Amino acid sequence: MLKKLTLAAVVAASLTTVANAETLKWGASRDIYSVDPYSYGDSYTLAFLNHVYEGLVRYDAKLEIEPALATSWEMVSDTVWRFHLRKGVKFHNGADFTADDVLASLTRVSDPVSPLRGNLPAYKSAKKIDDFTIDIELVGPYPLLLNDLTNIHVFDATWLADNNSLKPTDVGAQIEGYATYNANGTGPFVLESRVPDSKTVLNRNTNWWDKPQGNVDRIEFTPITSAATRVAALLSGEIDFTENAPAQDLPRLAAQPGLKIMERTDLRTVMLGFNRKPELANGADNKFNDLRVRQAFAHALDPKLIQKRIMRGKSRTAGAIIAPDIPGYVEALDAVVPYDPDLSKKLLAEAGASDLPFTLVCTTDAYVNEEELCQGLVNMLSRAGFKPQLDIAPTAVQAPKRTGGLADVYLIGWANEPMLDSYSILLQMIRTKTDKAGVFNWGGWSYPEIDDLVIKASTELDRAKRLAMQTKALEMAKREIVMLPLHQQPMAWVMSDKIDGIAQLADNKPRHWLTHFKQ
Repeated sequence: MLKKLTLAAVVAASLTTVANAETLKWGASRDIYSVDPYSYGDSYTLAFLNHVYEGLVRYDAKLEIEPALATSWEMVSDTVWRFHLRKGVKFHNGADFTADDVLASLTRVSDPVSPLRGNLPAYKSAKKIDDFTIDIELVGPYPLLLNDLTNIHVFDATWLADNNSLKPTDVGAQIEGYATYNANGTGPFVLESRVPDSKTVLNRNTNWWDKPQGNVDRIEFTPITSAATRVAALLSGEIDFTENAPAQDLPRLAAQPGLKIMERTDLRTVMLGFNRKPELANGADNKFNDLRVRQAFAHALDPKLIQKRIMRGKSRTAGAIIAPDIPGYVEALDAVVPYDPDLSKKLLAEAGASDLPFTLVCTTDAYVNEEELCQGLVNMLSRAGFKPQLDIAPTAVQAPKRTGGLADVYLIGWANEPMLDSYSILLQMIRTKTDKAGVFNWGGWSYPEIDDLVIKASTELDRAKRLAMQTKALEMAKREIVMLPLHQQPMAWVMSDKIDGIAQLADNKPRHWLTHFKQ
């Protein structure tokens, strides 16, 4: 009990209230999964937790890598990187940051049961040199370690041990722990409280080692999954900011005094994945293993209708599974499959799959206009000779179906974060599932030729040669329709005009330590 009281006192001492304190009321489109950043490889959750936890390095306002908890680094050999750690950093409970914390965090995230182990694919081991120096050994030469480390957050080793949290939690497997609801990072904000699906409150860390460029002292993060309710909250002033405003309401919001909008398309490509096991979840023979069926699926969808009607002209139609900003992209990969429902019916007949029944698994709270999009997909597919049934529910309900390979067809988005390189999707989604690869290969496919290219790219230090291999792998994935891309989704942030400074980058991650209210 004494330890708990002491911790509470330290945290309370780090939270100060000043006369001009600014509270940001964030009306979020959905809740985060956990306050444990290792619990699920979800970009949205990790983006929020960047306010609380930090890595050795981070992306700056130009999405370029800069020092964070490490001040510098060098390669000792082709497989060993040495990091020099920042001195004088305190965790939110007042504990000093040292190499022991980095070592414990790397051990935890690379654990065989860690859902985030795929975010550190080349990691082999780590060794403490002294209190502020640590070596990271890789399985071989690997060019993207710094990119990977941007979202490998650092925990207090003693805090983990004291709270029986040295092993990671897992949202997908419904494994919780102390770190699911409690946090102790080094970042710009301190977790005050969390009530899942209700409200998460952060306060400024006045002992942060860095100097915040914004003036937000408190963040009240409230998930409002209903788009209509979120819009009403903006109009009434109940919330100051949302990172997901519905496209159909943007004209009305733009005309509202006291509000302003920031728009662009983001890096996230929304696409469809297919179950590729021998049998579907209901025991039926899996016709999606026939390329003609996947081709029929692609020809059944009208990209112009999706872009114009469903996405209100705000999305960017995609033929490639990565956005143009992502290294490895080439324009030839972005050719869109032409809409031709008659050809779909012909292909299905040739494959012996006419009137093919299947279930499309979608979520209600993950992507822009997702419910309308999924209903539109069902309508198009029905006209082209398929018999789809829509299974739509919140992400928390659908995650076990998708990760467990129980979905016939499913919607997924991928922004190639935190790596910001096409190696990310090739490793995490396209490669055959292994201990450290194919974490998001929910369909169970396997293409040895693609695997070989991805493995070779992982150790190629010459950037041009590496990207050429990755592009070739992407070409093969496109030809086989491993995933069927739809679009890069639009990004629309709406906020009170009391906010006069905010960083909106292509990765669609709010960074509210940079947010500034008018004084």
